[in-house]
Amino acid sequence: MNKERTFAGIPVENAKYESSEVVLIPVPYDETSTYGKGADKGPDAILDAAENMELYDIETNSEVYLQGVYLAPSITIDSSPDAMVKAVESAVDQHLDAEKFVTILGGEHSVSIGSIRSFNKKFEDLTVLQLDAHSDLRPSYEGSKYNHACALHEASYTTNLVQVGIRSMDTVELAYLREENLFTSYDIHSNEYWQEDVINCLGQNVYITIDLDAFDPSIMPSTGTPEPGGLLWNETLNLLKKVFLNSNVVGFDIVELAPKKDFTAPDFMAAKLYYKLLSYKFHLEWLKK
Repeated sequence: MNKERTFAGIPVENAKYESSEVVLIPVPYDETSTYGKGADKGPDAILDAAENMELYDIETNSEVYLQGVYLAPSITIDSSPDAMVKAVESAVDQHLDAEKFVTILGGEHSVSIGSIRSFNKKFEDLTVLQLDAHSDLRPSYEGSKYNHACALHEASYTTNLVQVGIRSMDTVELAYLREENLFTSYDIHSNEYWQEDVINCLGQNVYITIDLDAFDPSIMPSTGTPEPGGLLWNETLNLLKKVFLNSNVVGFDIVELAPKKDFTAPDFMAAKLYYKLLSYKFHLEWLKK
């Protein structure tokens, strides 16, 4: 009999639904990507890497897996993008109704559409903090409004959308930008106070969506559309730490890992990022010291 898989190989008693504070939903979907494929393999690659990760976090002096992390069944939809979005929304609804802290591993960025819809129903005055190389604001692309290039279009008018790390967009997206909430890579590298400015744009309830191409390809080459000039590890964690300290982070997703064979460092980085975010969520006391 195969051993039951748990996040990071944690003991089964720390992975039961009833007692877990965290739910992790893998969504291995990659139907609308237009350049590098492989994001459907991202969730498994992150889970594989997590099984080789130390579970004590030095920075927060914690083992956050003790809060309980339930690994939900993967959402596997191989039909239309709108069917996938609806399936994600329904799953997140279910877990939010059970008062879980819901997290998602994609998959391409379109998986975030359904998740954001669900969180926006649950939490008033929702801010969506997007870390990304691309603005993803097209109203439709290749005949679908659920394309990965449209991942944040709906959120741009239904939530307080704050975009960080952007360095690539199409002119059609300019009409949907909120300039006071936009922090391009050019802004970041010319303003030493950019992180404080980001924090000032956030509301009380924040959902974080991280497209891994927000990071510079020198440390995160395993994405479908890498862009030069991206964020680095320590500055990103420093920003995220401030977000958790200043707002109520209600959930998050990490998307767009397209793993490369025999090159596991980016997979491990994504797994570490996931665990860091959980550590920041549940162990803020140590960060305040």
